[in-house]
Amino acid sequence: MRLAFWLYEGTALHGVSRVANSMRGVHTVYHAPQGDDYITATYTMLERTPEFPKLSISVVRGQDLARGTSRLPGTVRQVEEHYKPELIVVAPSCSTALLQEDLGQMARSSGVSEEKIMVYAVNPFRVSENEAAEGLFTELVKRYAAECPKTEKPSVNLLGFTSLGFHLKANLTSLRRMLKTLGVEVNVVAPWGAGIDDLKKLPAAWLNIAPYREIGLQASDYLKEKFGMPAVTDAPIGVQATMRWLKAIIDEVNRIAAERGAAPMSMPDLRDFSLDGQSAPSGVPWFARTADMESFSNKRAFVFGDATQVVGVTKFLKDELGMQIIGAGTYLPRQADWVRRQLEGYLPGELMVTDKFQEISKFIEDEMPELVCGTQMERHSCRKLDVPCMVISPPTHIENHLLGYYPFFGFDGADVMADRVYTSAKLGLEKHLIDFFGGAGLEYEDDASAASSNGTGMSHDAEAASPPEDGEPTFEPSPDGEMGWTADAEKMLGKVPFFVRKKVRKNTENFARGIGEPVISADVFRKAKEHLGG
Repeated sequence: MRLAFWLYEGTALHGVSRVANSMRGVHTVYHAPQGDDYITATYTMLERTPEFPKLSISVVRGQDLARGTSRLPGTVRQVEEHYKPELIVVAPSCSTALLQEDLGQMARSSGVSEEKIMVYAVNPFRVSENEAAEGLFTELVKRYAAECPKTEKPSVNLLGFTSLGFHLKANLTSLRRMLKTLGVEVNVVAPWGAGIDDLKKLPAAWLNIAPYREIGLQASDYLKEKFGMPAVTDAPIGVQATMRWLKAIIDEVNRIAAERGAAPMSMPDLRDFSLDGQSAPSGVPWFARTADMESFSNKRAFVFGDATQVVGVTKFLKDELGMQIIGAGTYLPRQADWVRRQLEGYLPGELMVTDKFQEISKFIEDEMPELVCGTQMERHSCRKLDVPCMVISPPTHIENHLLGYYPFFGFDGADVMADRVYTSAKLGLEKHLIDFFGGAGLEYEDDASAASSNGTGMSHDAEAASPPEDGEPTFEPSPDGEMGWTADAEKMLGKVPFFVRKKVRKNTENFARGIGEPVISADVFRKAKEHLGG
């Protein structure tokens, strides 16, 4: 575990809470010092549900350690008496894990039935959020899934949907709509909204759908090994991927139907998948061929995040919107090999695998892509650089936990992603046009410049770049202080679109050094532009 200002993955405790807080009748007891209840604030701020997080803290204090006593048994008893959960999950925080206490023995001494207690004590210094969540969910499935008759009609389990999941409710709604159109019932959604009885009847479904590489995959592997249940593990991100996803479900259902002597199913009319039931289910194939989107052809994009979203979004940008992928990466080293296999032929170089956001920020600054698809960390990095960015992966900001319907899965999700790409990049272009042509009565401000309010229609950048009244040339230092620019050259640079301005400045200075010019003048700027093919 590494301490930093920002981490892409949360702690193991956070992963445990994502699973336990997703379920009905499950309560978590954290054996932790005062202050480790920060997870409560996270959920109440982001989850956008009326329920309070189902967790309690067994506070560890210095005096208790000195006396050799523990509050854990009493906390477990209180949870049992007050909340009456079907299961109590006991987990240590990072700090209390160092004590190496026998949490199982302490929990059992509470007098609560052992059948109602599960101690999940992974090493928090080696295991992070996603691995902890995946492990706990798999253990719950192993503990409760039981042999039972198959449903009469085709049915599926939707695995891996958890509390604080990325666009969770909207993605679920999108999948449910498509499955209903196919005529396939949803047997269980887990862990989100599932109770212990739901886990018991998981084997009743015909097959499992586990679209996330991060959570749900191990549970589907166990159900396949133990109960012979097939699984569809691709994520329907984009129109093409959604079509493959639907076909995979139909193929599996028909294979099982043949074994059971049931009638086969066929692909419905695609219009049946649309929101209005009359038009195409997604506007992306048409939209990608319009004049507005044709301008995106070969625009440079960079993608970073978890494994599921990086693979899906990269393929969507390249295959369906025609964008040029200049790089992609993930902060999940356990999934890196799978991501490499999936993106073979999509990347110009090596997949970036790092959990240091500074490395990703530097790559963006060096390359200055036209679009970045990443986490909230990349959103912050891009804001400083004036690079268009859309959040496509956890960790997220509060604006990614919305009340409205904004799926990333399915046909509806393809439309949402295309809209996000379009508005992210086009609104950046709008800012450049305002900067270029002047305020025209509008006021526009950002970190780098503000529209003038003196009636001249010039931005502050343009005013600062104007030559002095006496006509003497002035020299403006570059941001790094290494090379000077004349006012005329700065004025010419100000006409370059903001989202490539920093890159043009850097390339021009490199050109000037190469020809031995100590200062960037208007003439040097023109020569650099011709040399660089601008």
